[in-house]
Amino acid sequence: MKLSLIKAKIHNVQGNRVMLDFDLAALYEVETRVLKQAVRRNLKRFPDDFMFQLSKDMWKEVITNCDNLPENIKFSPTTPFAFTEQGVAMLSSVLNSDKAIDVNIAIMRAFVALRQHLTDYVNLKEHVVQLEKEMNVKFKDIHQALNYLLQKDKVQINQENRERIGFKTGNT
Repeated sequence: MKLSLIKAKIHNVQGNRVMLDFDLAALYEVETRVLKQAVRRNLKRFPDDFMFQLSKDMWKEVITNCDNLPENIKFSPTTPFAFTEQGVAMLSSVLNSDKAIDVNIAIMRAFVALRQHLTDYVNLKEHVVQLEKEMNVKFKDIHQALNYLLQKDKVQINQENRERIGFKTGNT
């Protein structure tokens, strides 16, 4: 199973990275209603931080933000279940098949990869900020040195034009 395919099915809903029931059903190669039935039979395994049903407003927001949703899903009368990483892991105990186990392993790898990308992004961002600070200090020093040199040239010009004092020869 391709990691990029799974990553494309992970959505951000109210600050949670989740997968929707119809995407999971497609990955597990079961009907969405079968997946929902299995979850409803085992609701104790799915607390609110593992799985929640989208409200109409949340679902409209997901539809607006996601271009790749199937047309028949967009106009379904019921809103989908959203599963967090822990909820997806719990699905493997509810859907007891070899396919479910294989898909869950691939999904867990996708969540880990997303977390790693986020960590890498944060580290890269911090590194860029640090470099900007260092470069600003260095450029500030260079700018000050150039200004000093420019001012020094102006001062020298003024000194050349002034009348000399001291012992004078006939040439000057």
